[in-house]
Amino acid sequence: MSGHEILLVRHGQTEWSADGRHTGRTDIPLTGLGRRQAGALGAMLGDTRFAAVLSSPLSRARETMELAGHGSESHLLDDLVEWDYGVYEGRRTADIRLEIPEWSVWTHEIHGGESAEQVGDRADRAIARALAADGPVVLFAHGHVLRILAARWMGLPAAAGRSLRLDTATVSTLDWERENRVVRHWNEVCHLRSMDPAP
Repeated sequence: MSGHEILLVRHGQTEWSADGRHTGRTDIPLTGLGRRQAGALGAMLGDTRFAAVLSSPLSRARETMELAGHGSESHLLDDLVEWDYGVYEGRRTADIRLEIPEWSVWTHEIHGGESAEQVGDRADRAIARALAADGPVVLFAHGHVLRILAARWMGLPAAAGRSLRLDTATVSTLDWERENRVVRHWNEVCHLRSMDPAP
């Protein structure tokens, strides 16, 4: 049995995303570039009429959604909040590896935060919510939770999201091939190529 497509939109640039810092529950706003990226996302999404628009409640996702032109029709969904990185919040992998060689959010215990599997449980609930709509759905959220959501969409373990790079201000499409759940487009960044990086 097949159904409708689900579009995944990662929020625009923040200071921490530009610096490679793990940004989980900290409510970091978009940069000037991030706001322009969000506006460009609106053009990329085009005139599609979505049966549901779901967003993480964190401001970087909400502002991206609003600047992309979908704020008036949205519902906030706690299950789309980014991974809780616990004691690693705000830190870069390279710095953590000075203390814990070969550390990765995908393979090591997240002290004071969530496991990949716990984020996967939230992703499963978000998928169920999206599938309950009666047409195309767009989700505005964050890098790691969307990577895990795509892995779970394909029936893979949450940690398989490590193989799905996802840049800021991108659009990806989850779809169907007959009864099989597939990724039709991933990490679409064409709208960013001519962006002025000035703040």
